[in-house]
Amino acid sequence: MTKSEYAAARIEEISGTNPYRCMKCGKCSASCPTFSEMDIKPHQFVSYVLHDDVEALAASKSLWKCLGCFACVERCPRDVKPGRIIDAARQLVLRQRGNSYLSADEISKMEADLPPQLLVSAFRRW
Repeated sequence: MTKSEYAAARIEEISGTNPYRCMKCGKCSASCPTFSEMDIKPHQFVSYVLHDDVEALAASKSLWKCLGCFACVERCPRDVKPGRIIDAARQLVLRQRGNSYLSADEISKMEADLPPQLLVSAFRRW
């Protein structure tokens, strides 16, 4: 198993989702409040995981633009839960850095236009 395949399997395990159920209908992306700011859209995250392209996910701005509002989870007709896949990818990136959280210093260094809901979601999680 390659590093990327392992990462994709870990994302599936952490998220508890089955990305193979995705039919690429785009309802998750249509309901996303930060859709216009994402370079990889919520429905595309599933494809990246299925194609073991986790490095591209880790490098994308979208990983940190997701608000964690789970509007995509509510809209998905196949119960794929793309928001959980995005959250799992975030966790994997942080774990690879040796952390299980973002420090206050890291948050302040991130883009100044981060939506407040993202920060609230992060605090809610921890």
